[in-house]
Amino acid sequence: MKNLKKIIALIAATTMVLSLTACSSEKTEAPAAAPEAETETPAAEGEEPAEAPAESAGGDLFDPANYKSDKDQSEWTIAVVTKDNTANWFKRMEVGVNEFGEETGINVIQKGPANADAASQVQVIDDLINQGVDALCVVPIDPGAIEASLKNAMEQGIVVITHEASNQKNTLFDTEAFTADDFGAAIMDALAKDMNEEGKYAMMVAYTTSTTHMEYANAQYAHQQEAYPNMELINDGAIPSAESEESIDTSYERAKEILKANPDLKGFTGVASTDCPGIAKAVQELGLDVKVVGVGTPNEFKPYVEAGTISTMKLWDPKDSGYVMCKVASMILAGEEVGEGVDLGIEGYNSMTMVEGDNKCLIGQADITITADNINDYDF
Repeated sequence: MKNLKKIIALIAATTMVLSLTACSSEKTEAPAAAPEAETETPAAEGEEPAEAPAESAGGDLFDPANYKSDKDQSEWTIAVVTKDNTANWFKRMEVGVNEFGEETGINVIQKGPANADAASQVQVIDDLINQGVDALCVVPIDPGAIEASLKNAMEQGIVVITHEASNQKNTLFDTEAFTADDFGAAIMDALAKDMNEEGKYAMMVAYTTSTTHMEYANAQYAHQQEAYPNMELINDGAIPSAESEESIDTSYERAKEILKANPDLKGFTGVASTDCPGIAKAVQELGLDVKVVGVGTPNEFKPYVEAGTISTMKLWDPKDSGYVMCKVASMILAGEEVGEGVDLGIEGYNSMTMVEGDNKCLIGQADITITADNINDYDF
């Protein structure tokens, strides 16, 4: 009996040991799994912060309040980048830029490529970023080509303002003298009057990548179709009829080709400042009666206006555009509010309308019409 009890006790003890061993094994396995869980958690957490800064930067990048400068305004540098600093249009713009600098004591500079080439303009912008300017005011040749450079500037805290670029994404504000629709319609109204509202016409822009030029051209065509059904854009309505590449020589050559290919042409428009001088020269050289309406500087157009080849000029003063861009940039650097109704201190820009689309676009009411009757009132 005693032996039986001993055997039972031994079996019970053995069972307990085995049970404890099994429990010990389970507890050992659990911590082995734990490190995996710990490894995954930091990885998941690590992804979140990586996304958050990008999201935050994207939101903050377009808030003008984040660009307020800690420096005295006498230490600021505002740089204006043009399409082509040798063109008369941009020489006039520099007058306004320098005027702003003289009035405020802010250091302002204007630079541009030697010719209107998008890649060259990118280089000018990148050089100015590397110099550490406080603000960039840009008139783009091709808005898409400079997006990366402008984003880089903004990420470095540089204020970016554009002009003639309603579709520029990396900018705090785009400034315009008027709406493209109104301006394009006004050009077409002037041409239609000269053509007695009938006949074929052609249109020229600098580049199809130039935002405002294409907006003006499309607005002309839309208005013509609606208001002047007896007029016809050549090449089955293809917009534009030609590109001048911001060159008077090129506009002259392209205009000659079009005039020879379309002997019944009655009208021609050009929206780059280099277009109409070349067009008008070709019209006069070929001895044609073709009405020309377009954009440019009065002194350059004067001989053609007085001869009756160019009947109407539609424009805005580039001096004011340069001043306005610098003014907006300086307000942001000073921490002042910019938006609907802002007064920029220049006639035609006293109460700006703000339209939000691809960017925030500030629009004035600053269009000018020049004919033979008033061209002597303008000296630029």
